[in-house]
Amino acid sequence: MKIHLLTVSRLLERERILDYLLVHISSVLPSRSAVKKAFKKELVLLNGEFAQTGDWLSEGDLIEIKEDPKDKIKVFPLELEILFEDEFMAVIYKPAGFSVSGNFYKTIQNALPHNLSISNEEDALAIPRPVHRLDKLTSGVLLIAKTRRAQIALGRQFEAQEVSKTYFAIVKGKLDNEGLIDSSIENLEATTFYKSVRVEKSLSYGHVSLVQLHPKTGRTHQLRIHLAENGHPIIGDYVHDSQKVLKGKGLFLSACKIEFRHPVSLVKMFFEISPPSKYDSLLERELRRWNKFNK
Repeated sequence: MKIHLLTVSRLLERERILDYLLVHISSVLPSRSAVKKAFKKELVLLNGEFAQTGDWLSEGDLIEIKEDPKDKIKVFPLELEILFEDEFMAVIYKPAGFSVSGNFYKTIQNALPHNLSISNEEDALAIPRPVHRLDKLTSGVLLIAKTRRAQIALGRQFEAQEVSKTYFAIVKGKLDNEGLIDSSIENLEATTFYKSVRVEKSLSYGHVSLVQLHPKTGRTHQLRIHLAENGHPIIGDYVHDSQKVLKGKGLFLSACKIEFRHPVSLVKMFFEISPPSKYDSLLERELRRWNKFNK
């Protein structure tokens, strides 16, 4: 069982162990509830004895925190493409078909220890953690925190809508020009900007359109809901589109660009990837089929 050791440094005032740990061990126990659970499970020792939340500390005391064996992650050996990594954070490419996290084995969260190093910073997280989500069927760029400071700073950027994300999708029908979809989702404000990139004729749908999408807000399934409500569902979205779905092709939605500030240096960062190769393949196939039957 892994043990984290912490020697109490000079105290400015009398302090209980619970309050001390909330400040000094956040990388291991990131919340007040997590700290309390550790005490309840007898995972916290003070000078070799099981500690209580109300125990008073003295300078030089030794605190030991054991990791709960039940919380030990089972590493999923999925090879991921790493776009950037330093001591504080990482940027990875999430393949379609894997949930970011959840109570099951094959998640991106469980694959991170296989791909990323643990930070050497004092507030290093026990394992790197994603700071936002992408749907299971959605591929694209994903930000990862490696320290508690980075986790908090990046989370605040998302909350303040300071992170800019751009997606590419192929939708049914002819979606020309550019515009704004501004309709609430579950009574919450939701705004999506769209711009048509390419339109091809299609035997199955009349037309198919490659579109660039920029969500101003981040509601669950926002892009899929907005486009379906607008009469142009994303191809492969079997949840919000009851009509014909291409079997075995997946969802044609990918997060291809992201802009944010580094959580420590505050330098503006920009990452961009190309849409998956299946996008061009689908567009070319639809055009070939149309030409074949409309000679």
